[in-house]
Amino acid sequence: MLTDIKIAQGCKMLDITKIAEKMGIEEDDLELYGKYKAKLSDKLWDKVKTNKDGKLILVTAINPTPAGEGKTTTTVGLGQAMAKIGKNASIALREPSLGPVMGIKGGAAGGGYSQVVPMEDINLHFTGDMHAIAAANNLLSAAIDNHLHQGNSLNIDSRQIIWKRCMDMNDRALRSIIVGLGGKINGFPREDGFNITVASEVMAILCLSSDITDLKNRLGRIIIGYNYSGAPVTAKDLKADGAMALLLKDAIKPNLVQTLEGTPAIMHGGPFANIAHGCNSITATKLALKLSDYVITEAGFGADLGAEKFFDIKCRFAGFKPDAAVLVATIRALKYNGGVSKENLKTENIDALSKGFSNAKKHIENLRMFGIPVIVAINHFDTDTEREIQLVKDKCNALGVEVAFSDVFLKGGEGGIELANKLVKLLDSTASFFAPIYDINLPVKDKVQVIVSRIYGGNNVIYTAAAEKAIAKIEEMGLDKLPVCMAKTQYSLSDNASMLGCPKDFDVTVKEVRISAGAGFIVVLTGDIMTMPGLPKTPAAEKIDIQEDGTIIGLF
Repeated sequence: MLTDIKIAQGCKMLDITKIAEKMGIEEDDLELYGKYKAKLSDKLWDKVKTNKDGKLILVTAINPTPAGEGKTTTTVGLGQAMAKIGKNASIALREPSLGPVMGIKGGAAGGGYSQVVPMEDINLHFTGDMHAIAAANNLLSAAIDNHLHQGNSLNIDSRQIIWKRCMDMNDRALRSIIVGLGGKINGFPREDGFNITVASEVMAILCLSSDITDLKNRLGRIIIGYNYSGAPVTAKDLKADGAMALLLKDAIKPNLVQTLEGTPAIMHGGPFANIAHGCNSITATKLALKLSDYVITEAGFGADLGAEKFFDIKCRFAGFKPDAAVLVATIRALKYNGGVSKENLKTENIDALSKGFSNAKKHIENLRMFGIPVIVAINHFDTDTEREIQLVKDKCNALGVEVAFSDVFLKGGEGGIELANKLVKLLDSTASFFAPIYDINLPVKDKVQVIVSRIYGGNNVIYTAAAEKAIAKIEEMGLDKLPVCMAKTQYSLSDNASMLGCPKDFDVTVKEVRISAGAGFIVVLTGDIMTMPGLPKTPAAEKIDIQEDGTIIGLF
């Protein structure tokens, strides 16, 4: 089979104005970035805000494995399949980060014959949103150190500065650094570090802001550190919020692109799915709902992280009421959860598959807790045997949940017709009674306990002394009535990556608690969460090149 980039390069894309026409968007409401990319203007919302909302479908997955689940590929393929069965559908996705593209994980534009294009642009600089976010983040960093250098009238305690610089690349050497070296003229030496851009609070703020005014207000609430009395110091105190918002004036506008089959795709934002909420922007999803009868979106990692945050954070802030969830799994990933090594996943193993299905079962139960109808999508591989396929069908039937086998990687929208038809039938026959699973006004520890016990299936929550102190500080500042954003390993329902399947009788340890006051949530860290990844021994960048005629090679 051709590589992803070869498939994408062979696609005859439609002019982006033609894609906009499918959604009823006039050319005056587009800000063109060449022939195949555009930003949607600020004026568009006022034109469509009274339109009836379409149906909102979340694509999520079981806990990710080295075998891969194909969540984005399924999202794209499902959008194409909905068009094939005559439905007015669009997809709403996150933007890729250059770090994973040049590192090991890859991009975020789908794969095979279910991709978003222009794939090369999307996976590289796209419309410059990531760079604008980094610029805004680093303006604030520069303002902090300049303030210290110019007399420190806010009495910022340089030992309690929590704001970090950022860049959109994996660079482990920048995780912990010293700035201000070189003498008095270069400022005060202090400890600092870099996050990757998608882990910046500015990214989370961009994705949760409703408009430029809300964006500026949220930026102003960013806590950069504390003064010598222990009081928080904000970006607004440093008078940086206005300039930061200005740097983001174009980045806040959603991007319009297309799939290989010409299905409209709105790609905007890309926050980390552990340290942040892992969903595309509220503005993008809102616009899509006003412009389409069906909107298919996704959330990062497995349903225990991405879906929970989509429901408890994004939907809570935006007032969304999702209509259904698609849970993506593969037979080989279920076998991996049943104890089969990565090397042996192609071999039939009914016992391991039966055992590993417990992971999918728990995620199905969790999604139903939110009052959402669920359909299971099995991303099909040629190594799946008839007995394995039948076992998955039987187990889904026993739970009263519909299942469809999807082949969108190889066949594009054609390979997702069964899934699309069953999804539409589910939407027509089953009502959603969506509600978040906890009251936002509960104490911080109570909110954490609800997630740990109900979503993860754990017992007790153990807090380190540092976490206890941080919660007390958050309560003292009156910021405890915010949703919690759980940061833990994506590979297990527990906080231990090696506990696969559906672990029982485990406790969760909270090591650290942080406040993202601008984004509007409390980050609860249950392990060592890497906010600046490193490159692998053989980075993907070593295979990526551009030829004399401008053709890009090696990009997946």
